[in-house]
Amino acid sequence: MDEKIIKQKKPSKKQVKNAIRTLIAWTGDDPNREGVLDTPDRVSKAYGEIFSGYGQDVSKILNKTFKDVSNYKDIVFLSDIPFYSHCEHHLVPFYGKAHIAYLPSDGIVGLSKLARLTHAFARRLQTQENLTAQIIDAIDEHLKPRGSVVILEAEHLCMSMRGVNSPGVTTTTQRFSGVFETDKDERDKFFSLFNSRRKNNG
Repeated sequence: MDEKIIKQKKPSKKQVKNAIRTLIAWTGDDPNREGVLDTPDRVSKAYGEIFSGYGQDVSKILNKTFKDVSNYKDIVFLSDIPFYSHCEHHLVPFYGKAHIAYLPSDGIVGLSKLARLTHAFARRLQTQENLTAQIIDAIDEHLKPRGSVVILEAEHLCMSMRGVNSPGVTTTTQRFSGVFETDKDERDKFFSLFNSRRKNNG
């Protein structure tokens, strides 16, 4: 699953900067020009943040649950969690919002942890389909809910600014597990919440 990341020796910072200088030259620009002279250093630092998800342990994000919740076992639903990721095919960003719901079986997790989980996976080279699957699989593995839902809505700049040049196109992916997959009533209850949120947001 998520932690099966290939472990390999990272290039040195010098190698990374040289690679960025090569890319600058490949675009047709001069890597020694004043405006881009420090760009390799800036990009290497930015990439360390943008792809910080590789260094995050998802099990630690979800390792604490709260059981003193008055036996609450109904839907927990977080909507409109913003995320930014990078397409693994073109190294171009895609961004949007995640919607996550689950039915607790033995306690709940802190709400911020679901946003942290989303960011941990988003800050890696991704496809939207894989990102959707990784989030729900981690929730199911570590929280063991009776059911969960993950819906991602995103715009891909590899479509918007290149290729077919179609800005504004939204891609939606979704996965259901547990009772949300097998019980139509529970699924309808979730979509009632989901659609009311859309209506209220205009």
